[in-house]
Amino acid sequence: MSQLDQPGATPGSSARERRYTTLNPATGEHIRDYPFLPSDQIDAIVGAAHDAFLVWRRWPVTERAKIVGRAAELMGARAEEFAQLITLEMGKLITDSRGEAPWAASILRYYAENGPRFLESETLPVDAGWAVLVNEPLGVILAIEPWNFPLYQVVRVAGPQLIAGNTLLLKHSEICPQTALALEQVFTDAGAPKGVFTNVFLRIADVERVIEHPAVQGVTLTGSGEAGSSVAQVAGRNLKKCVLELGGSDPFIILDLEAGGGLDGTANAAAESRLGNAGQSCAAAKRVIVLEEFYDDFVAALARRFAAIRLGDPNDPNTELGPLSSEPAAARLAAQVADAIDKGATVITGGGRPLSPGAFFEPTILTDVEPTMRAYSEELFGPVCVVYKAADDDSAVRLANASPFGLSGVVFCTDPTRARSVADALDSGMAWINHPTGTEPQTPFGGVKRSGYGRELSHLGILEFVNRKLIRTFPPQNM
Repeated sequence: MSQLDQPGATPGSSARERRYTTLNPATGEHIRDYPFLPSDQIDAIVGAAHDAFLVWRRWPVTERAKIVGRAAELMGARAEEFAQLITLEMGKLITDSRGEAPWAASILRYYAENGPRFLESETLPVDAGWAVLVNEPLGVILAIEPWNFPLYQVVRVAGPQLIAGNTLLLKHSEICPQTALALEQVFTDAGAPKGVFTNVFLRIADVERVIEHPAVQGVTLTGSGEAGSSVAQVAGRNLKKCVLELGGSDPFIILDLEAGGGLDGTANAAAESRLGNAGQSCAAAKRVIVLEEFYDDFVAALARRFAAIRLGDPNDPNTELGPLSSEPAAARLAAQVADAIDKGATVITGGGRPLSPGAFFEPTILTDVEPTMRAYSEELFGPVCVVYKAADDDSAVRLANASPFGLSGVVFCTDPTRARSVADALDSGMAWINHPTGTEPQTPFGGVKRSGYGRELSHLGILEFVNRKLIRTFPPQNM
């Protein structure tokens, strides 16, 4: 499992050097370390989760939903506590951190209200007798989750899977241990029996052992392609179901400016889509593709918006761009940008690290990026936007699809038929028209190609880790 380098692992460090650590990325201040779960305790932890599953699965689904609903209430009530932890541990702007707990709570509430309905049995038409499709839980599920949305990413697994009757082991990011512990406490305080939701501070080297454990029936991961490949290999060898939500290099295609409310409105939408969460979002608009007739004006407008961004302390409500999650993350982004510049890319604005403490990176626009550059094919996980010129719609689609990733895509166009035609042609799991890629509890989230497989959220998310079991009944022969 040495390839398991998810967002939340410390890039460039060995498994021996890693620790679950609260380290303020805005100042570099080391706050506290947390010990790894001793390897000799893994079997007991997994066994307790399995024992809990044997009881939890027999609870009425409506009672399981009540626990998740209470967790939603508690998460909302503790929003400020969570906000402070998120900003401290991964550097999110405090204004955004204050929105994440209510957002996560809305997902839990959605499943509490709709999950039982999603799990209802389905009667199938047959020629004789009866056929019913029932949804049964699988067992213990391992969730490997990242730091960039440390509540949202967890609850979009926990909410549906706990209601389905599964139990959850959470291996959260190594840079947000306090947030992970606070999440576990929410479900405990909501009334989840011991073993139903368990935080585990796992070493990377122990993840494989957990996946291989006979009681573990599935694994879900949000992280890098390398992490997903490692998890998929282990899960495949052991015939375990897995869901992978991996990276993205999403295109933001501009076919006209009116759809965004004019030049400045369209530039603002692209900037919002690229710079939210300091650019650390898998579904951010990392590649902007503009028809050539609008290209020069658009690049100038986007550059004005990027140049006006206020970097600073994420606890200051006036700050617009905080630090990246860690110093290694900022260094990796700097290396990708430097590679592009060295090979001939044009820097429109930004391009490097500001002369200040912390894991900051300037909001940066690159043009003239070519396939020989890392920035062309790699995910840029930070506030760096690559802008391309396209001659027409077909050229825009070819550029958009010339990526190993396929998470989402955005099309801005006033003509709905034309916009839909381009959206349909994108090799992606999602396509948004006239709005930056977002997420809603009722709509599925996931990708294709190296962006992974499986879906989270909506009714699809709750069905990923259930046994869709057929009960086929024929009348007795003497009837």
